[in-house]
Amino acid sequence: MTHPTGARSFGPAAADYDRYRPRYPQAALRWALDGPARPARVVDLAAGTGILTRGLLALGHQVTAVEPDPDMRAHLVATTPGVRAQAGAAEAMPLPDGYADAVLAGQAYHWFDREPAHAEIARVLRPGGIFAPIWNLRDERVDWVAELSRIAEIGDTVDHLRQTVTDFGDAFAPPEWAEFPHTTTLTRDDLLGLVRTRSHYLTAAPTRQAEVDHRVRDLLNTHPALAAQDPITLPYRTLTARTHKP
Repeated sequence: MTHPTGARSFGPAAADYDRYRPRYPQAALRWALDGPARPARVVDLAAGTGILTRGLLALGHQVTAVEPDPDMRAHLVATTPGVRAQAGAAEAMPLPDGYADAVLAGQAYHWFDREPAHAEIARVLRPGGIFAPIWNLRDERVDWVAELSRIAEIGDTVDHLRQTVTDFGDAFAPPEWAEFPHTTTLTRDDLLGLVRTRSHYLTAAPTRQAEVDHRVRDLLNTHPALAAQDPITLPYRTLTARTHKP
């Protein structure tokens, strides 16, 4: 993983990140792995706190987690017994050539230095192996969700990713795409906690953080779809790209 300020911001918030960020629908993970007939050896690249790792383990796969941030990696190890967790990045994984049947990356591909990352992912995959980045993205077709994204300065959308992630370099076939509906249920306080795990919030000055807190609370208290709701159902669109190494 590359290390701009935003990418380095999550470690101190590891526990909140793991608590508030949504899990991945199993249908999306099955599609990403192209329905293997046997348990696969999977690398969870930029694994963070292990949200994707645990989803893959639940499907019966053998998972190696690779994560550069020591705080995120420590939380992953503490919450995911028995998983093999390695210090490493998308551009330099501590794994042998042809090690994996698949490499998945949850909420992380946009942080990668793409050209060296593509080469490194291809090196770690066996011939015919799968690379699949996956994102949980808020469903901004719902008006209050779109407003929440504006307040929290959340930029990634389904359309933006499909327009900007067009290929994975010469080592991979053209990508296929799939989208899966998903929801998570949050209390009103949880929704504010979720916003506080965003990189824009974590790197903002305290005055800006206070402004965001105020605007989120105002949205919760005034929007007709939210004012009387607790808990709140937050809709997502889980977007997955899948490509194969020839």
